[in-house]
Amino acid sequence: MTPSKFSALIQSKCPRCRIGKVFEGPIYGMRKQRMHEHCPHCGLKFEVEPGYFYAAMYVSYAFSVAEVVSLGLATAFLTKSESPWVYIGVLFAAILLFAPFNLRYSRLVLLHYLSPKITYNPNYAKRDDR
Repeated sequence: MTPSKFSALIQSKCPRCRIGKVFEGPIYGMRKQRMHEHCPHCGLKFEVEPGYFYAAMYVSYAFSVAEVVSLGLATAFLTKSESPWVYIGVLFAAILLFAPFNLRYSRLVLLHYLSPKITYNPNYAKRDDR
């Protein structure tokens, strides 16, 4: 049974077949994240056109703003500190901590939800090459 669109996004699966992995390896690790050029299952080329993933910067920016605002408010309510250094430290650490998450999921959101050229095709899910 193929996963739903949201489940495929969370599991870093291909938007067309929802079986092949988009990224190689885990989000957090000692190696740089590497994205497959083509889906290992259905062969979809992920970078639809040159510079395609520049649009993922806007999604990443939205993620970053949501994270910074949430953590800034949580820091204000929990610490009640007026020192800007507390906020700078917390937000700088959060930006560094969430950078790999933002890279991966901004590209996946772009592929799954913001790309009208790429749609789910159940015929690829039925075919099992493994």
